[in-house]
Amino acid sequence: MTTPVGTDPKPETSQRLDKWLWFARLAKSRTLAAHAVTEGKIKVNRVRAEKASQLVKVGDVITSRLARTVRVVRVAAIGARRGPAVEAQRLYEDLTPPPERSLESSAPAAWAGRASGAGRPTKRDRRRIEDLKRGG
Repeated sequence: MTTPVGTDPKPETSQRLDKWLWFARLAKSRTLAAHAVTEGKIKVNRVRAEKASQLVKVGDVITSRLARTVRVVRVAAIGARRGPAVEAQRLYEDLTPPPERSLESSAPAAWAGRASGAGRPTKRDRRRIEDLKRGG
């Protein structure tokens, strides 16, 4: 007996961790999601995930340390495909606390504007330097 197109006889209640991370757009590819799990960058319910094939279900809390940030999300739904970002955001509830702001500055020192003459020359600076070297 075949089921009609578009109906699911048994809705999924769980999904592989690497697949869910990819569907939720927390990882750029499923391969990168699997590597993050094996490297210990992903925790499920405060326990380090050991395998990419570990199943996650609705209500699980996932902590990821990807791309220099820590994100805490609660699984709100199981994904069916890797769709647009709006669709991916429906798969989780973001529990990440907002970043702490210090009173001294709102941005880290590394992000502050560079002083004039510091760092690599701009395209305009480079052209001026070349003109000086040519004697013009």
